[in-house]
Amino acid sequence: MKFIHAADVHLDSPLRGLERYEGAPLAALRCATRRAFENLITLALTEAVDVVVLAGDLYDGEWKDYRTGLFFAQQMARLQAADIPVCLIAGNHDAASHITRVLRLPKNVHVFATTAPETKVFESLGVAVHGQGFATRAVTDDLSRNYPLAHSDLFNIGVLHTALDGRPGHEPYAPCSIAGLRSQGYHYWALGHVHQHSIISQAPWIVYPGNVQGRHSRELGAKGAVLVEVSDGAVSSVTFHSLDVVRWAQCVIDLSAVASLDDGYDAIEAALRAASVQAEERLLAVRVRLNGNCALHAQLHAHHDQIVNNVRALTNGLGASEVWLERVMIETTSAAAPAVADRHDALGDLLRLIRDLELDRGRQTALVQEVEDLNTRLPAELRGGDDAFDLSQPAVLQGCLDEVKALLMERLLG
Repeated sequence: MKFIHAADVHLDSPLRGLERYEGAPLAALRCATRRAFENLITLALTEAVDVVVLAGDLYDGEWKDYRTGLFFAQQMARLQAADIPVCLIAGNHDAASHITRVLRLPKNVHVFATTAPETKVFESLGVAVHGQGFATRAVTDDLSRNYPLAHSDLFNIGVLHTALDGRPGHEPYAPCSIAGLRSQGYHYWALGHVHQHSIISQAPWIVYPGNVQGRHSRELGAKGAVLVEVSDGAVSSVTFHSLDVVRWAQCVIDLSAVASLDDGYDAIEAALRAASVQAEERLLAVRVRLNGNCALHAQLHAHHDQIVNNVRALTNGLGASEVWLERVMIETTSAAAPAVADRHDALGDLLRLIRDLELDRGRQTALVQEVEDLNTRLPAELRGGDDAFDLSQPAVLQGCLDEVKALLMERLLG
């Protein structure tokens, strides 16, 4: 017996704010979750699996229109034509209280109740699937506690959308313990909610498949689902299959030992080429992060636009696969400049004053109040999301100060 375990599809996830990124491949990014889901269905058909298990967050909240639901129904019809059943639970993003539009789905799709756990038995396969969806967006109770004990004569799969005992970057929904899951006697726990693939346990198998498509620069690396094979009533293999059509990557380049911009560009190009190979001929969305205590710090900040465009030119010249430079982040610190330390004149005093400027808590509070009006005038998409530029946040103000300090140092020492 074979089944596919997937989760966190987030169909038609709204990728807000992309318009502000020059050259962003908008069409490819906005269709990525659909194409990845099509790849999931194709994998199920190619492998002739017996069941497909979807462990929550199929959608990304309320649909803008019915096209999202119609697309899902069409993909389920592909599985129905091959006589492949689907077991589905609602997660926090598609909770019963959150999704108001509904569509009649093909008969091969079983959507588990949200009021209490239920069991779907496939007698011909010798399989029992147990699950419960989210009734509300924020479920803080341990749903697994009420799941039924395993059927002794069947292979048991538990489907649950949960943060377990807590996972960084994820809301602590439906918290539970590994010991609690083991106590149910199931052979395999198909989890959802955490977007990074991980195998929590092999006795029994407790698995997060991760999401099927990365949606921003924090969801890095290969994304997909797991194919599970069962022999003689036990799991014989769990294999991850990448399904994503856009691969997100971060290239972190330490410039501490780099003496010139040309050497820096060589290091950046080498990192980009390595990331391009790892994308395996997919569209690569890459963020470049330059860090280290280096002599180039002031130059990098003073000529930010030139640096970004030169890095963009490097990505265009790779040739191995299509690459989109999502962002260049300059996170370097300044190596001590002899010109600052050795000068004993008015300019030296000014340079040292700039170099040593810091924002203590009192200054931060006063500055937040000064820029409050400006902050409210900024577009909402600029102040929110993964790359928020929110002037009410101390870290953002500190970043602005660092850039101003570098710019002044470069111009004064010019």
